[in-house]
Amino acid sequence: MEVHIFNQQKQLKEYADKYHVQLEAWAPFGEGRGGTFDNELIKGIGDKYGKITAQIMLRWHIQRGVVVIPKSTHYERMVENYNVFDFELSEEDMNEIAKLDTATSSFFSHQDPAMVEWFVKMVEERKQNNRSEKEKKNW
Repeated sequence: MEVHIFNQQKQLKEYADKYHVQLEAWAPFGEGRGGTFDNELIKGIGDKYGKITAQIMLRWHIQRGVVVIPKSTHYERMVENYNVFDFELSEEDMNEIAKLDTATSSFFSHQDPAMVEWFVKMVEERKQNNRSEKEKKNW
């Protein structure tokens, strides 16, 4: 599910925990939308631990019991993303980050049937277009 500091999916997390379902964060950084990497609270917490904002966000997910698989093509970022196991956020810091929740998607409403239908159609069209491009290359 889309889970990040601005869309924390608190109710979903409660149900997932209740029924022993492992929640995995899709877009654990919210793809940087809404200023996740520039958020002053996250920066301040990062300064406290000597960590960058991405590391604070990853650690927050981990401490909540949410699986995170951050994507990067840059070796330096991969190393930074891995270096989140040598510290722990305090309960106070976790509570402060919890206050950032807007419970709003950074992308689109996953509960709006028309939006979901549009998204599915777009994905199917992309699949068809990519399949056509691959077939053309084989000629």
